[in-house]
Amino acid sequence: MGNRPEELKRLLDSVATQDGDPIQVVVVGNGAALPDLPAGVRTMELPENLGIPGGRNAGIEAFGPGGGEVDVLLFLDDDGDLPGRDTGELVREAFESDAKLGIVSFRIADPETGLTQRRHVPRLRASDPMRSSPVTTFLGGANAVRTAVFEEVGGLPDSFFYAHEETDLAWRALDAGWGIEYRADLVLHHPTTSPSRHALYHRLVARNRVWLARRNLPWPLVPVYLSTWLLLTLARRPSLPALKAWFGGFAEGWRTPCGPRRAMRWRTVWRLTRLGRPPVI
Repeated sequence: MGNRPEELKRLLDSVATQDGDPIQVVVVGNGAALPDLPAGVRTMELPENLGIPGGRNAGIEAFGPGGGEVDVLLFLDDDGDLPGRDTGELVREAFESDAKLGIVSFRIADPETGLTQRRHVPRLRASDPMRSSPVTTFLGGANAVRTAVFEEVGGLPDSFFYAHEETDLAWRALDAGWGIEYRADLVLHHPTTSPSRHALYHRLVARNRVWLARRNLPWPLVPVYLSTWLLLTLARRPSLPALKAWFGGFAEGWRTPCGPRRAMRWRTVWRLTRLGRPPVI
């Protein structure tokens, strides 16, 4: 977004000092002008803010149509950095050792405390962030995706703008037979934050939750999934303005187009269930 130049420099320095072959880099100005950047860094300045998925989709194209010039695409938030110099090599090894591995989700840790927030562990049993495991979704700000996944199932859903775009891609990838791994040994340092700091958080979370279900779930599971999240939202007792925004987004999700519908197969529902997260929560 162009408002964290020092953090961006630290991130780029951490990528440039990775062991092994150099990692090609593109920095996308998502509706913002870019600062001076190191030589060799590709740049792309978008005339308007396309949101998180739109900006990332644009960055993919910097490596040729569909990112076809590279085998794996690494996505990192601009206010994070890689504390380990072996992260790039570990990512390469992960994909080389498993031909069906489609997506790798990093562990996000606060640089001062070393703690990982529960919301940054992409599974229901999130009490032990140091345990790696297969998962059913991934973290948008620290991940690696095999280019072949995008070629087969398409990119992130541009219209989501913010929230749940990773799960939309993850469900499509799993339905196509790809695997997703949470790797505790792949670390991105990132300061502890609250997602509700974003002004549109509650509305977009609710709207996109409905879109996610309408796009991807078999129809019998749609009301179950959305009812579960309605109850969870009420149980968390948000403030009245937040609840009003959430219900506004929930209604918007039903009355607005959600994009193409490609319901997952029932065997994918069973696969998600065996992985510990049936698509009703």
